[in-house]
Amino acid sequence: MMNLPESVIPLTVTDQMDRRVAVPFPPRRIVSLVPSQTELLFDLGLGERVMGITKFCIHPAEARQSATVIGGTKNFDFDKIDALRPDLIIGNKEENYQAGIEQLAEKYPVWMSDISTLPDSLSMIRRVGLLTGRQEAADALATEIAASFVALPPMAKPVSAAYFIWRKPYMVSAGGTFIDEMLARAGFQNVFSHLGRYPEITPKQLQTAAPQQILLSSEPYPFGEKHVAEFQEICPTASIRIVDGELFSWYGSRLRHSAAYFRELRAR
Repeated sequence: MMNLPESVIPLTVTDQMDRRVAVPFPPRRIVSLVPSQTELLFDLGLGERVMGITKFCIHPAEARQSATVIGGTKNFDFDKIDALRPDLIIGNKEENYQAGIEQLAEKYPVWMSDISTLPDSLSMIRRVGLLTGRQEAADALATEIAASFVALPPMAKPVSAAYFIWRKPYMVSAGGTFIDEMLARAGFQNVFSHLGRYPEITPKQLQTAAPQQILLSSEPYPFGEKHVAEFQEICPTASIRIVDGELFSWYGSRLRHSAAYFRELRAR
């Protein structure tokens, strides 16, 4: 049975996976299992309440100094989490693993995001603001991000592109992903959008797709300039570019910078 602290009143909310969650309000001991949502919590002024983060939570830098690292996004250290006595855990359907989330939900309030589109991310920001007592700041942030994308006009003729996230094996971001939507908003037409999620791709498939541009993401695989020649050999006529993966895939407060970055990419 889940025990809530007596000093707070539970707020019952529905998360983005349609799960009903009773959260002590306001939560004071938060564990974040997702890098982009960790950054969001700090940007909402909740840094002092964030007790635990993952090893991939690199923004802001001070998070690693003030909070306990509780493992990765797909391998939690349950003993460390128990020691933190969290009254709210925030996770994500895609980035975390179901078995781990279910185990945590037996003992703690776990609020889950599920994001494939920009409206999903804006909703998440507002809902996290509501359940943490930072609704005004979250609404202002979501409004700012939405306005930045409204000001980014659609491309008259999108540039065909392939967006690589991994090497050995080659993997791309395809249809049904947040990155796929960001590509469209940035002015690209994903040549692998007809495939699902994050498929492995052979050099032959890449040659057949013949994208105008090949975008090599800085994360999760750390693509760099040393990999350009490798892809140029596969597609000699394509333009090969290293892009900031955080600005294509992080769906929290970092989105404030994405529209401006996409505008810059178009201008290059």
